[in-house]
Amino acid sequence: MSYQHKDIQGQAINLTAGKVLCIGQNYQDHIAEMNSKTAPDALFFIKPSTALVDIHQPFSIPEQLGAVHNETELAVLIKAPLSKAAPEHVLDAVWGYGLALDLTLRDQQKKLKELGRPWEIAKGFDGACPVSGFIAAAELGDVQQLQFSLTVNRELRQQGDTRMMIRSVTQIISEMSQFFTLLPGDIVLTGTPAGVGPLYSGDQLELTLADKLRIKTSVR
Repeated sequence: MSYQHKDIQGQAINLTAGKVLCIGQNYQDHIAEMNSKTAPDALFFIKPSTALVDIHQPFSIPEQLGAVHNETELAVLIKAPLSKAAPEHVLDAVWGYGLALDLTLRDQQKKLKELGRPWEIAKGFDGACPVSGFIAAAELGDVQQLQFSLTVNRELRQQGDTRMMIRSVTQIISEMSQFFTLLPGDIVLTGTPAGVGPLYSGDQLELTLADKLRIKTSVR
């Protein structure tokens, strides 16, 4: 079944699903847990549109390819083109916000990093981006004052606060737009806090975004 952007009521949004632009290492606690170093330049990567699936439905993971880790992130839906945009112009191009899982083939990523190779297959495989319905920007308030969480089998695994981002939402998207033109229907993922870990078939997940969004789903 093909993916379609939806609002939190489940109504289709009239935007064609596009690419998913992501930033790595945007929360200091996640950098620490991965034994990585803070870099001066942003780490950007892209997932194809075929990575998108509806998180409100049970989703599958390719366990045969090794460990599949959760990375819970604030997702931003773009409604207008952005190219070489200044930070102050970014929010005019945002439709709204939701949550996404940046699913990661951690064993594959580790192996590719050790070889000095790109690691798109660890991030861009089919189904690698389960995403929620989107809340219209006007209904959410200050995007840099949001808390979000992931619970797995009733145990809190990730708790994020957008105030703790190294780069703000507008900074991320402005910097991305210096290299990639963002088009209507594209999604931007804004980084994950600490608490990444493996998912397994049968896991029960609950994700929350402030008091606006609560999702219960599962891994098939």
